[in-house]
Amino acid sequence: MRVSLSHSLRLASLLTKQKTFRLHHFTTTATPEHSSGSTRDRPEPPPIRVGLTDSAGRGVFATRPIGAGELIHTAKPAVCYPSLNVLDTVCYYCLRRISNSNGSEAQRVSFCSEDCKRRCMEFYDVETKADWAAFDDYCRTHDLKYPFMVKRLACMVISGVARSDSLDILQPANLTSQMISRMEEEYGLLRNAFRKTLISDEHVAYYLSSNFQVLTKQWYIGVLARIRINAFRIELAAGLYEDLLSSAAASVEAEAAVGHAVYILPSFYNHDCDPNAHIIWIDNADAKLKALRDVDEGEELRICYIDASLDRDARQELLSRGFGFQCNCNRCLHGD
Repeated sequence: MRVSLSHSLRLASLLTKQKTFRLHHFTTTATPEHSSGSTRDRPEPPPIRVGLTDSAGRGVFATRPIGAGELIHTAKPAVCYPSLNVLDTVCYYCLRRISNSNGSEAQRVSFCSEDCKRRCMEFYDVETKADWAAFDDYCRTHDLKYPFMVKRLACMVISGVARSDSLDILQPANLTSQMISRMEEEYGLLRNAFRKTLISDEHVAYYLSSNFQVLTKQWYIGVLARIRINAFRIELAAGLYEDLLSSAAASVEAEAAVGHAVYILPSFYNHDCDPNAHIIWIDNADAKLKALRDVDEGEELRICYIDASLDRDARQELLSRGFGFQCNCNRCLHGD
């Protein structure tokens, strides 16, 4: 399903009591922290807290007044993967567009900088030693995109870059028996890719012995269930960063999607068909959350999961089918 830049894919957890959560998977755009370690030099925390709403599970709330157009916070992806149709024109690590591809024809991957290449190589070495032909062909034949993200996360876990439970805090999707059956087939292909190729490599075999046992069938299904409703479609915005931050428009013209990513903190934003917050991507997969209008202290910040320009019936159908809930925002309640 194609959605525009102003809409993200998200479903809140089903929790019931008032509480505040402490999270660490986000960054801010405040003044960079200096090597002195002084509290004065450290970046200011974003003006938000994660707590429980009365009816929509976890939510994000403003801890002070936030002005229209203000950058609330940024977040780096827990895991991301480029779209297959642009695999050779974006950075394999951060999804930044690359005008002149420097990747090999065989690998069809490129990097925008030495830093991205170095960071990717921490797990890419594991990925390139496996034979992914059967797994990749299956995903392409069935038009599947999220298993590629699980594949990357599995390589990150095996190489020690990520924890196997790194996405456990996110709400999983409800799965049908048919979905689970297909996921089990995907998992078999993933496991075989590692077993057939990596076990013969002494360097990678060390990682397999210590980390691979956690990548069970239940792990694969659990991760994919969370990615299904917490993955953002990454569309890099056209225009200057300063122009976008000064604009309070509800949507931003965007180029084609360059991939998908899963984040931690942005996943706690609840849906509203008339949102007061907005998520954008400027250069790469780093997400930037900004206010669309003035927000009061204590007010919940909400984004739109789907195309807000659709009529009420169409929105309700998409939200019910894709996220499993009926929207009761003011706009929907008034039939707009």
